[in-house]
Amino acid sequence: MQTTTLSFANLHNHGELFANLFRARKQSFIVQKNWDLPEVDDMEFDQYDTPQSRWIAIHDMGEVLAGIRLTPTTAKCGVYSYMIRDAQQGLLGGSIPQNLLWGPAPVDAQTWECSRVFVSHSIPQMYRRKVHFKMVEAMTSSAREQGATRLIALTGANWPRWYGRCGLTAEALGPVMWIDDGDFQCVSIDLSSKMH
Repeated sequence: MQTTTLSFANLHNHGELFANLFRARKQSFIVQKNWDLPEVDDMEFDQYDTPQSRWIAIHDMGEVLAGIRLTPTTAKCGVYSYMIRDAQQGLLGGSIPQNLLWGPAPVDAQTWECSRVFVSHSIPQMYRRKVHFKMVEAMTSSAREQGATRLIALTGANWPRWYGRCGLTAEALGPVMWIDDGDFQCVSIDLSSKMH
């Protein structure tokens, strides 16, 4: 199992991996979860997939097992910044409630957003924990390489049950909310203890 952090600057070094990551996202979010998201050429994407973001692929023998997108909270592309902030400002048409945070969404060079997190449904249950640990390891190191000391994420509301097991220190940033197919909550993940 390998982990690769992709950027627009290094895509050419990784063959089909970037496209395969977006194909795996389509499978996870559009096919499995039935979310109404943009797609083209069998790939899911949105307005936050810009050169400002980084994408983490957990892959093995050409198959993408899991993925994560990291976006700086200082990002700007047209009217958009990053998903949590844009939801709070009402730019997402209500697909994510505006009151998802207790305070204003941060805009800080050391805070990055973690989004489009998925694990392929084809991975047997007995391997999922290993994949989760790889994801956390890759997410933490990739974010730290970008200068992040904190990540924010809109994640499943069951996060307290598994974040600790994966070695993450986090706290809630907003209320638990039903969105699309489940309960979600915004969290802040502290990376300061992960500094090298």
